[in-house]
Amino acid sequence: MEKTVISTKKAPGAIGPYSQGIKGNGFIFVSGQLPVDPATGSFAGETIEAQTEQSLKNVKAILEEAGSDLSKVVKTTVFIQHISDFSAMNGVYAKFFAKDCPARSCFEVGKLPKDALVEIEVIALA
Repeated sequence: MEKTVISTKKAPGAIGPYSQGIKGNGFIFVSGQLPVDPATGSFAGETIEAQTEQSLKNVKAILEEAGSDLSKVVKTTVFIQHISDFSAMNGVYAKFFAKDCPARSCFEVGKLPKDALVEIEVIALA
């Protein structure tokens, strides 16, 4: 089994000892994506909707760099700062996963890096 590191400038670079994504054994594992706009290095907005959209755009860019796409996502994990934002997050999420949706977990967490409102990680088929 070979492991391939996935890296693209179309998503924010890793800010620690991890990769944007790893491809191996028929799967792509995308690290948790914050709502950072790779062009500016800043959050895409201050609302859960804007941040969810940017996090998913980052996931999409990494998957595409690996030769995959959102239709091949089998599992997502969503970390949100406030569970009260679940419905608003879900509305944006549904635009990216409208058919044959992946399995998903969603957790409220005490704090996310850089005080983000959301972070999203995925597992997809290569």
